[in-house]
Amino acid sequence: MEHRPDPAFRTALSYIDLSRRYYAAHGYDVPYRWATNFDAPFTAPTTPPTKANVALVTTSFPVVDGERSPKSVYAAPSRPPPVEMFTADLSWHKGATHTDDVESYLPLQALSEAADEGRIGKANRRFFGVPTRYSQRLTMADAEQIGSWCRQDGVDLVLLIPL
Repeated sequence: MEHRPDPAFRTALSYIDLSRRYYAAHGYDVPYRWATNFDAPFTAPTTPPTKANVALVTTSFPVVDGERSPKSVYAAPSRPPPVEMFTADLSWHKGATHTDDVESYLPLQALSEAADEGRIGKANRRFFGVPTRYSQRLTMADAEQIGSWCRQDGVDLVLLIPL
């Protein structure tokens, strides 16, 4: 008799187990491990949102001459918002959705409207982008650069919007 999962319960795939098998099959000696950040410096905001300078961080990249810009950490002006971002090399369900509406995953206009309506202090003058990487060392270096730019801009809150 065929086994069918009970729809009343979730059935999950273990990404970490699948990743370990994938890397082992490709000859990697060290098993894949999730990054752990027990000492991450997350703290409660000291500035209320209505007074905060808010920035966005995305994993999409600007389009330059019809191609993806170089895949490295970047800062770009929030105004005017980009009309197109390169997303073809990122993982998202390409059959169920699309990325034609940049505002759906890089809501710079909505952030500006929130500032105009007084829900946030202001939208930061720049947004930031990071590549999706599987290296904790490179991710930490990118995070340090984003942190440096945020300090330069006086950013109080950062919204991370991965695609």
